[in-house]
Amino acid sequence: MDRRTLLRLGGAGLVGTLAGCGGSGDDGPSETRVAMTDDLVFDPKEVTVAAGDTVVWETTGSVAHSATAYEADLPDGGAYFASGDFESESAARQAYPDGSVGSGETYRHTFEVAGEYPYFCIPHESGMRGTVVVE
Repeated sequence: MDRRTLLRLGGAGLVGTLAGCGGSGDDGPSETRVAMTDDLVFDPKEVTVAAGDTVVWETTGSVAHSATAYEADLPDGGAYFASGDFESESAARQAYPDGSVGSGETYRHTFEVAGEYPYFCIPHESGMRGTVVVE
């Protein structure tokens, strides 16, 4: 669309033009949601996504949680992730409850490198573990 057509159509033309530019198409990146529940589970426990996709963790109950990668188990070249955007697993553990995701809040991470990414919730580590598989 050229500048004159865009100006003639006004804001509606711009909105219509940009509506298909997000990551919601079949060929573009997408988001996968994981609930962090009061039952102290990640639901689902394992998700499979494509490289470039984003996983969004959301606390759906009243108990705060974290999504914290097991740093030593990341695939080669895979970026470390933790709610609170810490640089390392030890930093995330030491700072908790900083980085906790409260009721109705979310944390998101985009996965660029294929492999398996095991993760856990710091205060509920004994039973609250999950895996992101990136293809």
